Amino acid sequence: MAGKSRAVFLTIARQSKRAALLAAGLTLAAVSACNTGSVLSLQPAVDVGAQTSSVPQYTGMQRLVPSNPYMTQAAYPRMDSPMSPVEQIPASETDCRQQLKRLGVVYTDLAPIHEGQCGIDYPVKVSAIGGVEMKPAATLTCDMAATFAAWTKNELVPSARWRYFSGVKTIHQGSSYSCRNIAGEGVLSEHGKGNALDVMSIELNNGDDIDVRKPGLFAFRTRGFLNNVRADGCQYFTTVLGPGYNYDHRNHFHFDIKNRKNGYRACR
Repeated sequence: MAGKSRAVFLTIARQSKRAALLAAGLTLAAVSACNTGSVLSLQPAVDVGAQTSSVPQYTGMQRLVPSNPYMTQAAYPRMDSPMSPVEQIPASETDCRQQLKRLGVVYTDLAPIHEGQCGIDYPVKVSAIGGVEMKPAATLTCDMAATFAAWTKNELVPSARWRYFSGVKTIHQGSSYSCRNIAGEGVLSEHGKGNALDVMSIELNNGDDIDVRKPGLFAFRTRGFLNNVRADGCQYFTTVLGPGYNYDHRNHFHFDIKNRKNGYRACR
């Protein structure tokens, strides 16, 4: 009986020891799973929080450029595109454009035009002079644009009001810049330099469309108006050619600012 009791006691003791060892192992495993340090070396754990671990890791320039646009401008100055030719124009061209603005000219600066012997270094495209439209828009040098605008404002519009009791709505032009020689000659036309403009007709606010072609014998008002156009133009331009001069100018007035010796002007 005593031997049987002893055997039972030993069995219970062994089971208790195994249970204790198992419990200790589970406790150690649990501690290790929650700690990034080493238990044996007693190194402290490193807290890897959710905020830090969620930050993506980028490569290249994305790591260098701040996300704040103001910081980007401060740390990395914005590189502007090279200045356009219009912004680098000489003082004389700048002054001329100021004159265009004073005359109420609506214009656009264009890139330089270079076509063989033809071209304009600093062209402008004129679409209106005050309330007077230019159709189609004319590509000219600034000097020619300013001269034509002054003539339009000071002579053409007042003449139309005096003879027709109406303002000028539209100037219909047939040629501004055009790379070509003078007809029948080997000389470059002023059109090839942007210094010339051909006027085909003048449309008034009252609906009248005054054709530049030579008027009829009894069209006194139209003849007087066109005579004024020719005569007044000679005070502004160095060349005014129109109907009656030759066949090539039968249907338009040619205006240009060609430089000639001794200030000679051709008004025909």
